[in-house]
Amino acid sequence: MRFGFPTPNRGAMATPEVLPTLVQKGEELGFHYTFVSDHIVVPKTIESHYPYDQAGRFTAYAGGCMEQLAELGYLAGVTRNLGLLTSVMVVPHRHPITTAKALATIDVLSGGRLIVGCGAGWLAEEFLLVGAPPYEHRGRVTEEYVQAFKELWTSDEPTFDGEFVSFSDLSFLPKPVQKPHPPIWLGGDSPAAMRRAARVGDVWYPIGNNDTRPMNTLERYAAAVTRLRAYAEAADRDPADIGLAYKCLKYNENEALTLDNGERQAFSGSADEIADDIKRFEDLGVENLTLALSAPSLEETMARMERFATEVMPKTKG
Repeated sequence: MRFGFPTPNRGAMATPEVLPTLVQKGEELGFHYTFVSDHIVVPKTIESHYPYDQAGRFTAYAGGCMEQLAELGYLAGVTRNLGLLTSVMVVPHRHPITTAKALATIDVLSGGRLIVGCGAGWLAEEFLLVGAPPYEHRGRVTEEYVQAFKELWTSDEPTFDGEFVSFSDLSFLPKPVQKPHPPIWLGGDSPAAMRRAARVGDVWYPIGNNDTRPMNTLERYAAAVTRLRAYAEAADRDPADIGLAYKCLKYNENEALTLDNGERQAFSGSADEIADDIKRFEDLGVENLTLALSAPSLEETMARMERFATEVMPKTKG
Protein backbone atom coordinates (compact mmCIF):
# COMPACT_ATOMS: atom_id res chain seq x y z
CA MET A 1 0.00 0.00 0.00
CA ARG A 2 1.15 3.52 -0.84
CA PHE A 3 0.12 6.36 1.49
CA GLY A 4 -0.61 10.00 0.71
CA PHE A 5 -1.08 13.10 2.85
CA PRO A 6 -2.41 16.62 2.16
CA THR A 7 -0.40 19.74 1.49
CA PRO A 8 -2.47 22.84 2.28
CA ASN A 9 -3.19 25.44 -0.38
CA ARG A 10 -4.90 27.89 1.97
CA GLY A 11 -4.60 29.28 5.47
CA ALA A 12 -1.66 29.93 7.75
CA MET A 13 0.30 26.85 6.61
CA ALA A 14 0.19 27.67 2.90
CA THR A 15 3.40 29.69 2.96
CA PRO A 16 6.91 29.25 1.48
CA GLU A 17 8.23 28.96 5.03
CA VAL A 18 5.94 26.08 6.04
CA LEU A 19 5.34 24.05 2.88
CA PRO A 20 8.91 22.73 2.40
CA THR A 21 9.09 21.67 6.05
CA LEU A 22 5.83 19.75 5.78
CA VAL A 23 6.48 17.90 2.53
CA GLN A 24 10.08 17.08 3.40
CA LYS A 25 8.85 15.65 6.71
CA GLY A 26 6.43 13.50 4.74
CA GLU A 27 9.28 12.17 2.60
CA GLU A 28 11.35 11.48 5.70
CA LEU A 29 8.50 9.54 7.31
CA GLY A 30 8.05 7.29 4.29
CA PHE A 31 4.87 8.67 2.73
CA HIS A 32 4.67 8.03 -0.97
CA TYR A 33 2.82 11.08 -2.27
CA THR A 34 1.20 14.34 -1.27
CA PHE A 35 -1.89 15.95 -2.71
CA VAL A 36 -3.15 19.48 -3.34
CA SER A 37 -6.84 20.35 -3.76
CA ASP A 38 -8.30 22.53 -6.50
CA HIS A 39 -10.35 25.70 -6.50
CA ILE A 40 -9.47 28.62 -8.73
CA VAL A 41 -11.96 30.98 -7.14
CA VAL A 42 -14.57 30.50 -4.44
CA PRO A 43 -17.92 32.17 -5.02
CA LYS A 44 -19.20 34.25 -2.12
CA THR A 45 -22.72 32.94 -2.65
CA ILE A 46 -23.01 29.17 -3.03
CA GLU A 47 -26.25 27.31 -3.59
CA SER A 48 -24.62 24.11 -4.90
CA HIS A 49 -24.77 21.15 -2.53
CA TYR A 50 -21.36 20.10 -1.21
CA PRO A 51 -21.42 16.27 -1.29
CA TYR A 52 -18.92 15.67 1.53
CA ASP A 53 -20.75 17.50 4.30
CA GLN A 54 -23.96 16.16 5.81
CA ALA A 55 -25.59 19.59 5.65
CA GLY A 56 -24.21 20.25 2.15
CA ARG A 57 -22.36 23.38 3.21
CA PHE A 58 -18.95 24.37 1.82
CA THR A 59 -17.03 26.81 3.99
CA ALA A 60 -13.42 25.58 4.08
CA TYR A 61 -12.16 27.81 1.27
CA ALA A 62 -13.92 31.02 2.26
CA GLY A 63 -10.56 32.81 2.55
CA GLY A 64 -9.35 31.78 -0.90
CA CYS A 65 -6.52 29.46 -1.89
CA MET A 66 -3.45 29.07 -4.07
CA GLU A 67 -3.70 27.66 -7.59
CA GLN A 68 -3.25 23.89 -7.58
CA LEU A 69 -0.88 23.37 -10.51
CA ALA A 70 1.35 26.29 -9.61
CA GLU A 71 1.69 24.95 -6.07
CA LEU A 72 2.53 21.45 -7.31
CA GLY A 73 5.25 22.94 -9.50
CA TYR A 74 6.70 24.59 -6.40
CA LEU A 75 6.50 21.34 -4.43
CA ALA A 76 8.37 19.54 -7.22
CA GLY A 77 11.34 21.81 -6.52
CA VAL A 78 11.47 21.26 -2.76
CA THR A 79 11.08 17.45 -2.77
CA ARG A 80 13.13 14.63 -4.24
CA ASN A 81 11.05 11.44 -4.26
CA LEU A 82 7.52 12.36 -3.24
CA GLY A 83 4.69 11.74 -5.69
CA LEU A 84 2.64 14.85 -6.57
CA LEU A 85 -1.11 14.29 -6.87
CA THR A 86 -3.82 16.63 -8.09
CA SER A 87 -6.64 15.62 -5.77
CA VAL A 88 -8.60 16.29 -7.70
CA MET A 89 -8.16 18.72 -10.56
CA VAL A 90 -11.52 20.02 -11.77
CA VAL A 91 -10.87 19.24 -15.41
CA PRO A 92 -13.42 21.55 -17.11
CA HIS A 93 -12.03 24.66 -15.40
CA ARG A 94 -8.93 24.95 -17.62
CA HIS A 95 -8.41 24.71 -21.37
CA PRO A 96 -7.04 21.23 -22.12
CA ILE A 97 -4.01 22.35 -24.13
CA THR A 98 -2.91 24.74 -21.39
CA THR A 99 -3.59 22.13 -18.72
CA ALA A 100 -1.75 19.37 -20.57
CA LYS A 101 1.28 21.66 -20.96
CA ALA A 102 1.30 22.60 -17.25
CA LEU A 103 0.99 18.96 -16.19
CA ALA A 104 3.72 17.81 -18.59
CA THR A 105 5.99 20.55 -17.27
CA ILE A 106 5.44 19.42 -13.66
CA ASP A 107 6.18 15.83 -14.65
CA VAL A 108 9.41 16.85 -16.39
CA LEU A 109 10.62 19.12 -13.59
CA SER A 110 9.82 16.51 -10.92
CA GLY A 111 11.53 13.69 -12.80
CA GLY A 112 8.30 11.81 -13.41
CA ARG A 113 6.49 12.13 -10.09
CA LEU A 114 3.14 13.55 -11.19
CA ILE A 115 -0.19 11.78 -10.59
CA VAL A 116 -3.14 13.36 -12.38
CA GLY A 117 -6.26 13.08 -10.24
CA CYS A 118 -9.27 14.24 -12.27
CA GLY A 119 -12.84 15.16 -11.40
CA ALA A 120 -15.82 16.78 -13.09
CA GLY A 121 -16.53 19.22 -10.25
CA TRP A 122 -19.57 20.00 -8.12
CA LEU A 123 -19.56 23.81 -7.66
CA ALA A 124 -21.73 25.25 -10.44
CA GLU A 125 -21.09 28.84 -9.43
CA GLU A 126 -17.33 28.42 -9.91
CA PHE A 127 -17.87 27.13 -13.46
CA LEU A 128 -19.57 30.40 -14.33
CA LEU A 129 -16.86 32.55 -12.78
CA VAL A 130 -13.95 30.90 -14.61
CA GLY A 131 -15.72 30.71 -17.96
CA ALA A 132 -15.78 26.91 -18.12
CA PRO A 133 -18.08 24.99 -20.45
CA PRO A 134 -21.64 24.66 -19.14
CA TYR A 135 -21.89 22.91 -15.79
CA GLU A 136 -24.51 20.49 -17.06
CA HIS A 137 -21.99 19.14 -19.60
CA ARG A 138 -19.15 18.72 -17.08
CA GLY A 139 -19.02 14.92 -17.28
CA ARG A 140 -18.70 14.83 -21.08
CA VAL A 141 -16.21 17.70 -20.98
CA THR A 142 -14.05 15.91 -18.42
CA GLU A 143 -13.90 12.70 -20.42
CA GLU A 144 -13.12 14.52 -23.65
CA TYR A 145 -10.41 16.68 -22.08
CA VAL A 146 -8.75 13.59 -20.57
CA GLN A 147 -8.69 12.03 -24.03
CA ALA A 148 -7.19 15.27 -25.37
CA PHE A 149 -4.47 15.15 -22.68
CA LYS A 150 -3.50 11.66 -23.80
CA GLU A 151 -3.33 12.70 -27.43
CA LEU A 152 -1.11 15.69 -26.64
CA TRP A 153 1.17 13.66 -24.38
CA THR A 154 1.65 10.65 -26.62
CA SER A 155 1.39 11.72 -30.26
CA ASP A 156 4.14 13.29 -32.36
CA GLU A 157 1.43 14.95 -34.46
CA PRO A 158 -1.40 15.65 -32.01
CA THR A 159 -4.81 15.83 -33.63
CA PHE A 160 -8.17 15.90 -31.90
CA ASP A 161 -11.68 16.68 -33.09
CA GLY A 162 -14.18 16.66 -30.25
CA GLU A 163 -17.40 18.25 -29.15
CA PHE A 164 -15.70 20.73 -26.79
CA VAL A 165 -12.12 20.98 -28.09
CA SER A 166 -10.39 20.46 -31.42
CA PHE A 167 -6.77 20.94 -32.48
CA SER A 168 -4.26 19.94 -35.14
CA ASP A 169 -1.08 21.23 -36.81
CA LEU A 170 0.77 21.92 -33.57
CA SER A 171 3.96 20.92 -31.83
CA PHE A 172 3.49 19.88 -28.22
CA LEU A 173 6.70 19.64 -26.21
CA PRO A 174 7.93 18.68 -23.71
CA LYS A 175 6.25 15.33 -23.40
CA PRO A 176 5.86 13.93 -19.88
CA VAL A 177 8.68 11.80 -18.49
CA GLN A 178 6.31 8.97 -17.57
CA LYS A 179 5.32 6.73 -20.46
CA PRO A 180 2.89 6.56 -22.04
CA HIS A 181 1.77 9.41 -19.75
CA PRO A 182 1.36 10.21 -16.03
CA PRO A 183 -1.21 7.98 -14.34
CA ILE A 184 -4.74 9.32 -14.55
CA TRP A 185 -6.89 8.79 -11.47
CA LEU A 186 -10.59 9.44 -12.08
CA GLY A 187 -12.50 10.57 -9.04
CA GLY A 188 -16.22 10.46 -8.33
CA ASP A 189 -18.65 7.87 -7.03
CA SER A 190 -21.80 8.48 -9.07
CA PRO A 191 -22.68 5.89 -11.72
CA ALA A 192 -21.68 8.40 -14.43
CA ALA A 193 -18.31 9.07 -12.77
CA MET A 194 -17.64 5.36 -12.34
CA ARG A 195 -18.45 4.69 -15.98
CA ARG A 196 -16.07 7.50 -16.95
CA ALA A 197 -13.32 5.94 -14.83
CA ALA A 198 -14.02 2.59 -16.45
CA ARG A 199 -13.66 4.10 -19.93
CA VAL A 200 -10.66 6.42 -19.66
CA GLY A 201 -9.06 6.10 -16.22
CA ASP A 202 -5.96 4.25 -15.14
CA VAL A 203 -7.19 4.26 -11.54
CA TRP A 204 -10.58 4.81 -9.85
CA TYR A 205 -10.19 7.29 -7.00
CA PRO A 206 -13.37 7.96 -4.98
CA ILE A 207 -13.78 9.72 -1.65
CA GLY A 208 -15.27 7.21 0.75
CA ASN A 209 -17.16 9.74 2.87
CA ASN A 210 -19.90 10.95 0.54
CA ASP A 211 -23.06 10.97 2.66
CA THR A 212 -25.21 10.26 -0.38
CA ARG A 213 -23.22 7.21 -1.54
CA PRO A 214 -21.04 6.24 1.42
CA MET A 215 -18.17 3.80 0.98
CA ASN A 216 -16.92 4.12 4.55
CA THR A 217 -16.83 0.40 5.33
CA LEU A 218 -15.08 -2.40 3.50
CA GLU A 219 -18.39 -3.98 2.55
CA ARG A 220 -19.78 -0.77 1.02
CA TYR A 221 -16.58 -0.12 -0.87
CA ALA A 222 -16.39 -3.73 -2.10
CA ALA A 223 -19.91 -3.45 -3.51
CA ALA A 224 -18.85 -0.29 -5.39
CA VAL A 225 -15.78 -2.05 -6.79
CA THR A 226 -18.04 -4.81 -8.10
CA ARG A 227 -20.07 -2.17 -9.94
CA LEU A 228 -16.91 -0.58 -11.33
CA ARG A 229 -15.74 -3.90 -12.72
CA ALA A 230 -19.08 -4.40 -14.44
CA TYR A 231 -18.77 -0.94 -16.01
CA ALA A 232 -15.27 -1.84 -17.21
CA GLU A 233 -16.51 -5.00 -18.87
CA ALA A 234 -19.32 -3.02 -20.53
CA ALA A 235 -16.66 -0.65 -21.89
CA ASP A 236 -14.65 -3.60 -23.27
CA ARG A 237 -11.84 -3.08 -20.77
CA ASP A 238 -10.26 -5.68 -18.56
CA PRO A 239 -11.29 -4.74 -14.99
CA ALA A 240 -7.81 -5.74 -13.85
CA ASP A 241 -6.39 -2.84 -15.91
CA ILE A 242 -8.13 -0.29 -13.67
CA GLY A 243 -6.26 0.28 -10.42
CA LEU A 244 -7.90 1.22 -7.14
CA ALA A 245 -7.15 4.19 -4.90
CA TYR A 246 -9.20 5.47 -1.97
CA LYS A 247 -9.45 8.83 -0.21
CA CYS A 248 -10.56 9.01 3.41
CA LEU A 249 -11.65 12.45 4.61
CA LYS A 250 -12.57 11.30 8.11
CA TYR A 251 -9.45 9.52 9.31
CA ASN A 252 -9.50 9.39 13.11
CA GLU A 253 -6.74 7.82 15.20
CA ASN A 254 -8.28 8.98 18.48
CA GLU A 255 -11.50 6.97 18.56
CA ALA A 256 -13.59 4.57 16.54
CA LEU A 257 -16.38 6.43 14.74
CA THR A 258 -19.70 4.61 14.80
CA LEU A 259 -21.94 4.87 11.75
CA ASP A 260 -25.75 5.01 11.75
CA ASN A 261 -25.92 1.26 11.14
CA GLY A 262 -23.71 0.55 14.16
CA GLU A 263 -20.62 -0.38 12.18
CA ARG A 264 -17.24 1.21 12.78
CA GLN A 265 -16.16 3.66 10.10
CA ALA A 266 -13.11 2.44 8.22
CA PHE A 267 -9.81 4.08 9.17
CA SER A 268 -10.95 5.14 12.60
CA GLY A 269 -10.03 3.72 15.99
CA SER A 270 -6.84 2.22 17.36
CA ALA A 271 -3.65 1.72 15.39
CA ASP A 272 -4.44 -2.00 15.23
CA GLU A 273 -7.94 -1.36 13.88
CA ILE A 274 -6.71 1.09 11.25
CA ALA A 275 -3.88 -1.23 10.19
CA ASP A 276 -6.40 -4.05 9.84
CA ASP A 277 -8.59 -1.83 7.65
CA ILE A 278 -5.59 -1.06 5.47
CA LYS A 279 -4.75 -4.72 5.02
CA ARG A 280 -8.35 -5.63 4.18
CA PHE A 281 -8.65 -2.82 1.61
CA GLU A 282 -5.31 -3.90 0.17
CA ASP A 283 -6.58 -7.47 -0.15
CA LEU A 284 -9.45 -6.05 -2.21
CA GLY A 285 -6.95 -4.43 -4.58
CA VAL A 286 -6.47 -0.90 -3.23
CA GLU A 287 -2.91 0.23 -3.91
CA ASN A 288 -3.05 3.87 -2.81
CA LEU A 289 -4.64 5.31 0.33
CA THR A 290 -5.00 9.08 0.71
CA LEU A 291 -5.61 10.27 4.27
CA ALA A 292 -6.81 13.62 5.61
CA LEU A 293 -4.09 14.16 8.21
CA SER A 294 -4.28 17.96 8.38
CA ALA A 295 -4.49 19.77 11.71
CA PRO A 296 -4.70 23.48 12.61
CA SER A 297 -0.92 23.93 12.93
CA LEU A 298 2.24 22.59 11.34
CA GLU A 299 3.31 20.98 14.61
CA GLU A 300 -0.01 19.17 15.06
CA THR A 301 -0.09 18.06 11.44
CA MET A 302 3.43 16.62 11.56
CA ALA A 303 2.60 14.91 14.85
CA ARG A 304 -0.39 13.19 13.21
CA MET A 305 1.75 12.16 10.27
CA GLU A 306 4.44 10.81 12.58
CA ARG A 307 1.92 8.80 14.63
CA PHE A 308 0.60 7.22 11.45
CA ALA A 309 4.09 6.49 10.15
CA THR A 310 5.37 4.98 13.39
CA GLU A 311 2.25 3.35 14.87
CA VAL A 312 0.21 2.25 11.85
CA MET A 313 2.51 1.80 8.85
CA PRO A 314 4.71 -0.88 10.48
CA LYS A 315 1.61 -2.95 11.34
CA THR A 316 0.58 -3.11 7.65
CA LYS A 317 3.75 -4.86 6.53
CA GLY A 318 4.44 -8.54 6.45
